Amino acid sequence: MDITPQGVKGVLPELDRLVEHTLKQTGVPGMAVAIVCKDQVIHLKGYGIRESGKSARVDADTVFQLASLSKPIASTVLAFLVGKELIHWDDRVIDHDPGFRLADPFVTREVTLRDLLCHRSGLPDHAGDLLEDLGYERAEVLRRLRFEKPESRFRTHFAYTNFGYTEAGLAGARAAGTAWEDLAADKLFRPLGMKSSSFRFADYAAAENRASLHVRAGGQWVARYTRQPDAQSPAGGASSTVRDLSHWLRLQLGGGKFAGEQVVAANALAETHRPQIISHPPEDPTTDRAGFYCLGWNVNYDADGRVRLGHSGAFDLGAATTVSLLPAESLGIVVLTNAAPIGVPEAVCASFFDLVLKGKIEKDWLAMFQPIFASLAKPAYGTATVDSMPPAPKLPPLPSVAYLGSYRNDNFGDLEVREQDGSLRLSIGQTMNTFALRHRDRDVFTYQPEGEMAGGPSAVTFWVVPDRKAARVVIENLDIRGQGTFTRQPKPE
Repeated sequence: MDITPQGVKGVLPELDRLVEHTLKQTGVPGMAVAIVCKDQVIHLKGYGIRESGKSARVDADTVFQLASLSKPIASTVLAFLVGKELIHWDDRVIDHDPGFRLADPFVTREVTLRDLLCHRSGLPDHAGDLLEDLGYERAEVLRRLRFEKPESRFRTHFAYTNFGYTEAGLAGARAAGTAWEDLAADKLFRPLGMKSSSFRFADYAAAENRASLHVRAGGQWVARYTRQPDAQSPAGGASSTVRDLSHWLRLQLGGGKFAGEQVVAANALAETHRPQIISHPPEDPTTDRAGFYCLGWNVNYDADGRVRLGHSGAFDLGAATTVSLLPAESLGIVVLTNAAPIGVPEAVCASFFDLVLKGKIEKDWLAMFQPIFASLAKPAYGTATVDSMPPAPKLPPLPSVAYLGSYRNDNFGDLEVREQDGSLRLSIGQTMNTFALRHRDRDVFTYQPEGEMAGGPSAVTFWVVPDRKAARVVIENLDIRGQGTFTRQPKPE
């Protein structure tokens, strides 16, 4: 197809109407969109407001948290290092970070930057994210990855892991002799004039023109949470504007060139776009197309055989973003929103490509994406242990002394159960955050977790031995992969 900048400009009025209708339909407070075609910035625009209940409008310079849209930006930074031969994609991680360990000594010895960047290390899905929710800092989360039991064989399966990806970014920065955040600023953001972009949360928080995070509560979008993602900075900690990201889109679609200068070596950047592992096997291999993961990018092929590159970002605490590229046509779009993921950015992107490629929006993309995102938002805990319990009769708990004490788990660390004001309290994590325990039935209590991975109440089940004291306790939301048992520790002499 002969897609031209002028032709893309022709669909913008319809795209504007779609965005305004989508915001009104969903109540999402704000959105920003950038479109690039043939190395030209075709569209830069903000819609809606930065924070519910306030009047400040979103514009092209509003800073949004990007969540996992950070990943293809991070792989662009690493591609710079590869182009300068400071690292290679197939370098072993331990050659740059000798202290890094995984559960399997062989995998520890052999795992490469490429393996971590395409999520094929054998680490289980989202390994380390629960530790981040518990307040563990970056170095400690990465250290504790050695306690994560592998869920697949090395290099055989795709399992999305923010902290595996983060380790690859940090190992690359270590090889360059600098901090990750400084590396990204020096080698990507400054050369591209991305003045409002950063991998540091403090820079986002200091921006006057920034979009707040929003979640739905009581049928309304409310700015309730702060998401501080520095622990997983290369994987989810970037913030930026659509103006800045339009420069990055030009670099991606221009083979590493920006404003006539080769900022990133073309062959190094191209490798980030090449499929490395199947991420979505076809349900029916005779008719369905597989999806693949590159180095920080998803790649698939549409019905006409065109290559599509993309990546979404999501914080359940209140952000949803996406980028989508049609490289053969040098066409790309990025959409940022300040609300928890319900499929809005993805629907806008799909509708945009319909308008450009087919002349009309062929389906209600939001209606298609919403149930998918609703399914993804469901917690992986809470149904079997808590919700299925009969509401009555309830057996009373044992005297509180049966549960009080210190417990330990290799992966999640220390847990303390104390009594305060006549009620039990659970303290856990690096900062020993404290949560109230509510009695459910005999030796089963519940508590409300916090953070990105939190859903509804989680069961806390004490296993009491004949001396009428708990020998261990199982925390349901930490036990998704069978690693949530904490063992009672003896009192110090």
